[in-house]
Amino acid sequence: MERSRMWSPLLIATLIAIGCGGGKPQEASATPDAPEGRPVQVAEAPAGAQPAVGGSSAVIQGTVTLDGQAPKPATLKMSADPVCQQAHSSPVYAEDVVASAQGQLKNVFVYVKDGVSGTYPAPATPVMLDQNGCVYKPHVFGIQVNQPLEVANSDPTAHNVNAKPTANTPFNTAQPSNKAPKVKKAFAKPEVMVKFKCNIHPWMSAYAGVVAHPFFGVSGDDGSFTISGLPAGTYTVEAWHEKYGTQTQSVTVGDGESESVNFTFKAQ
Repeated sequence: MERSRMWSPLLIATLIAIGCGGGKPQEASATPDAPEGRPVQVAEAPAGAQPAVGGSSAVIQGTVTLDGQAPKPATLKMSADPVCQQAHSSPVYAEDVVASAQGQLKNVFVYVKDGVSGTYPAPATPVMLDQNGCVYKPHVFGIQVNQPLEVANSDPTAHNVNAKPTANTPFNTAQPSNKAPKVKKAFAKPEVMVKFKCNIHPWMSAYAGVVAHPFFGVSGDDGSFTISGLPAGTYTVEAWHEKYGTQTQSVTVGDGESESVNFTFKAQ
């Protein structure tokens, strides 16, 4: 197997400078030529897909579906870096639209937008974002304000973690290889969503939903999500998808009750 190429400090610095500038981000190198059948998924179920816990007993759960034919996923072209290409024995597909044959839509960030009162201290446990096989994992995740975020490079090649928030402070940090230390950050303000890029490998992207409370989730392979531990009340719940935008619904739930909120996005 070919060994990792050596990325010069000048090249990494140049790419980071491009990412920090005001120019338009480079688009991912991908073509919509996926073969027949279901695509290979490259990200594990995100941590945010687990039920959020707020200390009370109300639950909001539901399913996100896609109405219509999902577009064929684009094949990620990784030939520019042999390390990335050799990390996969089969094609890797873009995750902007991941839907099952039954229309269950993955990677939708669902959170309580309005109705939460009180304060919820940030967990001390960090949220983990990995660069593995030259892909961000998970692709979509949630994190609380001031909760630690740790970004790892599991690849024997260079990456740069380029976060592009608008309400929070942007950062762009190089990780020359899998021997580099984790990038450790936190977001001080709510923001839905924060995009992550890698300028060295422009097909790489991830999205973080930053909220002031633990009431969020990310739809899994079956399109389902669960938000638990809510106090009784009336809430506005929003679902965000990177291609299809946002939808909101209002729901009232009592102590010990579980209410269903389902979202359907129209295929484009």
